[in-house]
Amino acid sequence: MSTQNLIIYKFTSLYHILEELGLDLNFKITFVDSENSLKDKVKNLDSYLVISNKKYSNIVNQVILDNVPINIFKLVEKINIEFLKLKFNSQSEVKIKNYTIDLNSREMLINKIKLKLTEKEINTITYLSKVKEPVSIDELQEKVWSYQSNIETHTVETHIYRLRKKIFNTFNDNEFIISKKNGYQIK
Repeated sequence: MSTQNLIIYKFTSLYHILEELGLDLNFKITFVDSENSLKDKVKNLDSYLVISNKKYSNIVNQVILDNVPINIFKLVEKINIEFLKLKFNSQSEVKIKNYTIDLNSREMLINKIKLKLTEKEINTITYLSKVKEPVSIDELQEKVWSYQSNIETHTVETHIYRLRKKIFNTFNDNEFIISKKNGYQIK
């Protein structure tokens, strides 16, 4: 797991308070006082949160503390919640081929073009992307739809057909899900 980095930007008094509590916190604290220092600091960090006392338009993952004084325990709780949100958001995106699949918004994206997907479509795509060999209809019925394989149904074929058509109509990609004689595959 990557270290969570709290960067205090131009807020010296807050840095000194949190530095004193440092041993009791589950994130690393750093102080920066210039925009260049900030850019250098965040460049190589996976997980960071910047706290400042005013909004800076060029800073992402920022918490603004403009209503001080604040209870220090509430502040630490707010920081932890923000780190949880960042972690949740970073785990919500999956790269498959050249596409980004946003699991939270259930969208497939490439070059700012978005396609809204259903939960079953997302589950189908993520399942197919994890398996290197073609996946049989029976396996998809069992793993994605939770059907027993001895039931006669064309649910999988119909869903895959509609999903492939949706992807083709939006992205002009006929090769995202490949149909093989022994099943379906994303490679």
